[in-house]
Amino acid sequence: MTSTPREAEARIGPIGALLCRLLFLAICLPGPILLAADVSQGRQLSGKDFWGPLAGGVLTTIVGVGFGLFGWHIVNRSRRDARQLTAAGVAATAEILTVANHLGGEDPELMLRLRISGPGFETFEAETTHATDSALVPGALLSARVDPADRLFAITYA
Repeated sequence: MTSTPREAEARIGPIGALLCRLLFLAICLPGPILLAADVSQGRQLSGKDFWGPLAGGVLTTIVGVGFGLFGWHIVNRSRRDARQLTAAGVAATAEILTVANHLGGEDPELMLRLRISGPGFETFEAETTHATDSALVPGALLSARVDPADRLFAITYA
C-alpha cells in the first residue's frame, strides 16, 4: 500500500449533483452562444465591430467552459468517492493527534492531524480541516470509513 491517503470529496446527493451539473452547464453555455452569435453576425459588421465581440466570445468560452468542466469534474469525483466508500469502505477509527488553526478560508477552521486505523489496512496519518469545534482536541476519537485498496477516507464528525 504505497498510495498516499486522500480524503473523499464532500458527499453530494443525487439531487444536489443534478442541480450542480445544471449550474455548471449554465456556466459553460454563454461563451459558445456568444461566440456563435458573433461569428454569424460577422458578415454584417465592419472589421472594428467584428473583432471586439469575437475576442469577447472566445474569452468567455475559454473561461466559462473551463470553470464549468472543472465543477463538473468535482461533482463526478464526489459521487465516485461516495460510491467507492459505500462499496469497499471499512469502518475505522481516527485519533486526533494535533489541532491547529487553519486560515484557508473566510470562516475559521481547524487543521486536524489524524492517525487512522482499522481492519484490513495499515495505520496511516492524514490531515483534514473542519469547522471550529471545542470537542476536537488531541486524543479524541472520530469514526471514519476507509477504502483499504487506495486509502481513500472520510471522517464522520457526528
